Amino acid sequence: MAKFKLEYLWLDGSEPTQSLRSKTKILDESKFSGKLEECPMWSFDGSSTNQATGGNSDCLLKPVFICPDPDRRNGYLVMTEVLNADGSPHATNQRARINDDDNDFWFGFEQEYFLYDPETNNPLGFPPNGYLAPQGPYYCSVGANNAFGREIIEEHLDICLDAGLNVEGINAEVAAGQWEFQTFGKGAKLAGDIMWVCRYLLERTAEKYGVYVEWHPKPLGDTDWNGSGMHANFSNTTLRTCGSKDMYDEICEKFRPKSRIKEAIAAYGAYNDQRLTGKHETQSIKKFSYGISDRGASIRIPIATVEAGYNGWLEDRRPAANADPYRVAANIVNTVKDL
Repeated sequence: MAKFKLEYLWLDGSEPTQSLRSKTKILDESKFSGKLEECPMWSFDGSSTNQATGGNSDCLLKPVFICPDPDRRNGYLVMTEVLNADGSPHATNQRARINDDDNDFWFGFEQEYFLYDPETNNPLGFPPNGYLAPQGPYYCSVGANNAFGREIIEEHLDICLDAGLNVEGINAEVAAGQWEFQTFGKGAKLAGDIMWVCRYLLERTAEKYGVYVEWHPKPLGDTDWNGSGMHANFSNTTLRTCGSKDMYDEICEKFRPKSRIKEAIAAYGAYNDQRLTGKHETQSIKKFSYGISDRGASIRIPIATVEAGYNGWLEDRRPAANADPYRVAANIVNTVKDL
């Protein structure tokens, strides 16, 4: 009888940035044929993940998304929500707080990250001491003197596509050792599920090469090297079909109030103040702006949206690379809906 390996993934209680955790459940073919509804609830020791105390340690894992795991024989990846023992959403469960049950919001995330050598604690391609030539030749680059870690990102892309995950592209980024992949999902929760599973597969792929993924938004500190973001492209029915510049302006203005800016920054990742400086294709964390094709704005109105007669999407450029896509999506949905 065939046995299946189900890797249950969840977000822990680490602060200020949650981390992925996972463990494997084995099911035989009499109980499992690859469907989400066949994945049982499971539990884990929350006292070991900063999600419970030792005296009341059980937390539950509720399966919410499944896809094949191409890198394991008879394998599946199962994204889960963390619940308390009574079945209520755990305080760390941001997915359950997304107000998009009709899946009207679509999200395309652009995930930037660095690949780091653990022996030097520098990005791939950097010498043990000092720096490479200034950034300029590394963006969308080719060649061993400019592109570092391509074998990792190519393997990651193939695994994601084989898993059926909606990855829409990859590219080398502005800094050396920095890369990006883009995902898309119809529905805020699904978009977050896809991103988290892609992140997990990237971590696991890099692990095989003895490399780690650095999600910090400004890992090279106060230097002239770019930071890493997770730009959030979003739309709803109104943005996709309104055909109105005035409506786009009205929606962008919903993000301007100080209370909304505070909520956004709180949801968009730790240490983001180090990245949102007004330099390196960012707006200052202290300001809010939007503009057509403006990568120095808080929110960019893509030129493709304008050329389509204001039928398209917007891009919030503020989320950091380490941001939780569930929290980012929830904030954008609440802002657009005025919740």
